[in-house]
Amino acid sequence: MTDEAQNTLSTDNDIQEIRGGSTVDDIREAIKAVKDPELNLDIVNLGMIYDIQINDDNTVDIDMTLTSPGCPVGPMILTDVFQTVRENFPEFEDVRINLVWVPFWNPEMMSEEAKEMLGFF
Repeated sequence: MTDEAQNTLSTDNDIQEIRGGSTVDDIREAIKAVKDPELNLDIVNLGMIYDIQINDDNTVDIDMTLTSPGCPVGPMILTDVFQTVRENFPEFEDVRINLVWVPFWNPEMMSEEAKEMLGFF
């Protein structure tokens, strides 16, 4: 490993230690508790979480979508994601949920497990 790579690795580890050791994977796993009430499946396996970033200013940005722009439970899902991250990761100063429509959600974005549960083959 080069010195530069080692320094980057060390810096990343230092940042994670400051943040309590939480990782993007930890956040994604916690968000699996949030379900789309109409489909009764978690929004991670539905493919609704596009990106999670832990920022240098000790905040979290989450880019996500809904299954449709007119989703009647959309506000509830967004609130549930925000509250889940805040409750599980109090070390972060802020959590920003960015509702995005590009790319537009479609069933192909679901995990194989979700497709099987909903009968998509």
